[in-house]
Order: sequence, then C-alpha cells, then structure tokens
Amino acid sequence: MPVAYQAPDFLHPVAGVRLGVAEAAIKKPGRKDLLVIELAPGTRVAGVFTQNRFAAAPVQVCRTVLASGAPVRALVVNSGNANAATGQGGLDDAQAVAAAVAAAVGCEAGHVLPFSTGVIGQRLPVARMVAAAPAAHADLRADGWLDAMRAIMTTDTVGKGATRRVATSQGEVTVTGIAKGVGMIHPNMATMLAYVGTDAPLSPATTQAALQTAVNRSFNCVTVDGDTSTNDACVLFATARAGSRDIEVGDADYAAVYGAIEQVCLELAHAIVRDGEGATKFVTIDVGGASDEAAARQVALSVAHSPLVKTALFASDANWGRIVMAIGKSGVPVDPARVDLWLDDVCLLRGGQPHPDYVEDAGAAVVAQPEFRIRIGLGDGDAQATVWTCDFSYDYVKINAEYRT
Repeated sequence: MPVAYQAPDFLHPVAGVRLGVAEAAIKKPGRKDLLVIELAPGTRVAGVFTQNRFAAAPVQVCRTVLASGAPVRALVVNSGNANAATGQGGLDDAQAVAAAVAAAVGCEAGHVLPFSTGVIGQRLPVARMVAAAPAAHADLRADGWLDAMRAIMTTDTVGKGATRRVATSQGEVTVTGIAKGVGMIHPNMATMLAYVGTDAPLSPATTQAALQTAVNRSFNCVTVDGDTSTNDACVLFATARAGSRDIEVGDADYAAVYGAIEQVCLELAHAIVRDGEGATKFVTIDVGGASDEAAARQVALSVAHSPLVKTALFASDANWGRIVMAIGKSGVPVDPARVDLWLDDVCLLRGGQPHPDYVEDAGAAVVAQPEFRIRIGLGDGDAQATVWTCDFSYDYVKINAEYRT
C-alpha cells in the first residue's frame, strides 16, 4: 500500500479536454487499458521525454509530431505493453494505432500522439487496439479523468491524480493531471507517464517553458530505483478556453497559473514515490551548502539510489555509515571534514565525525517513521537541492521478479 497516499475521488474537468477508455485486452482481458484524450482545436501542447537511448517507438513518434509543429488533436495511451525495442515494426504499430484514433476523432494521423507503458520487447496487439479505438472515442467525456487515471496503471496500487483551480485576471483557471509509475523510476528529463491539462491561455512557448520548469522541480527530483524507463513522457496541454489573451512568462497571471501547474506536478511526483514498488517509507533528502545546485542534486541522488541506504531504511536501521559512503561516491569533490548529517533534527555527524551527543536510539526512532528527512550539509557554498525517494523492501524484489510470470 502507498505511504500516506490515497487516490483522488474527484478531479476538476478541464474545458476543451475529453477523455475516454476502452478494453483492448493488451496484457490481459477484463480491464480498461486504452485511453484516448481528445483536445479542442487550437490547444497548445508541450512534451518532455526519456533520454534513454532505447526510447520506445511511441516516444519517437511523439518527438517527430511535436517537432513538426503540427496541431495535436488527441493522445492515445495504452498500458500493458511498452512497444519498446521493437524496431520499425513498433513504429508502424504506434502509427497504426494513432491512425485509428485519428479516424475516430476526425483529424489527421499526424495530429495524434501515441504513448505506451508495460513490458519491453513485445509488439503491440494492434488489431485489438484498433478495434477498441471507436469504443474509447464513444466514451469521451469531460469528467473522464478518474477512469483515465486508472486505465494507465500497470503495477501501480492506486491511481495518481491532482487538481487545482486558481484565479487570474481573465477568470478562474483549472489545472488537472494524472500519472502512472511505481518502478523503473529515475529522473532524466522525463517523468514516467504524466498528463497535465489546463484551460489557461498559455502561449505555445510559455506552455513548453512552464512544463520544463515544473518537471525539473518535481518529476526530475524523485527516484524509486534509479532506472530510467524507455517510455518516460510528460505532456502539458493548454486549451486556452479560460481566456482570450495569451499568457506569457513574466505576465501578471503567469505566476498563479505556473504555481498551480507545479503544485499538480509535485503532487503527482510525490504520489509516484509514495506508491513505489514495495515502498514502506517516504524519504526527503535535503542537501545544502553545495557549490551549485547540480552538485547538491548529484549528492542527493547518490544517497537516494544506494541499495545499501534504501535497505537500511526499510529495516529502520540508522546506519549512517551507508549514507556517508553514498555521499563520498557521488562524484562531487566533497571535503569530508566539512560534512554534517542529520536525520530530521537529530545530528549524527558534525564536521565529518560522529556528533558527541548522538545516540543510536535517537536515529533509529527517526527512521522507524513512515516519513522522515535526511539532511546533508556540504560546507562548500549556499546552493541546495531536494530529492524524494523511498526504501527497498522485500516486496520490491518480489514484484519485479514476478513481473512477467
């Protein structure tokens, strides 16, 4: 079960967005596993994608469509099959599914973005997906966000969604998002799968800028296991139905709209970690006193990725030697004599040496909690970064060992 997280039971509709789901029996029958998101004409769409060199076929298609500047009228998402490492056949499959959705929506095939998540190395069941596309289109509705949230799940134990409304000079603006992901999670200029919609009249350039900044401050700051998926993608679509004047970065309304976008992304990112495969603890890692933000983040991620740290946390073992090890192997030129370390407000290390007042029971009490903070001071500057992660339990091994069996 997730760490202190429940799936939402309501998500605000976004004017100009309709969502529908259908059963395509992609991995197994009996569940809605095909999602279609229809966007009103004129919607501005931005995306960021995985940097994995084995980028899946749908990722390649999405990049091509967005780079062309073509209008985007629909998204199609399937769970149960990643369509990755499938060669030209996989590209053909992604385009065939996009064409089927385009026919249902009434647009060109090149105006549909396809997405997939699931097992790597298998071809899509294209015939079943094409056959299911009209049913997903027939199911389109403005209040379809919760069903959409569930349709994209794989090993997720709960759906992940977030929603906000904010006031602007042109009226109220809605931001709603959904995401999936619990394993193979590590930030690398992408986000697992996440879809965020707003009716704000963001200009095309502002839509991309807002997404890029929000992703860097949310999804790019979480990690479950350090593995970057072949299919990671995050898309922001702005329908411009909540105003007639484009909002640009720096405008008076931008701060409120961007703030809502970042809050939605951060809530989704935290939900992914809280539902990390087998997770029993949600851990915040703060690194301060760094020479620059990149160095701070590099140290934080080194700690967050360490299997030895993560298994100690699962055992409620305040084994701070493993944290020090992870700091030292980060690749950042850290001076051990300047390093301080805390678990919440308990100081374990001061100037690279055990704090004279530290007692093991105090550290153990902190890491026994379902949520706590690891604080690291590097003594090398004023920059800081925060990363969120989880522990490694027996269930992480079990879930991934049994993934295909």
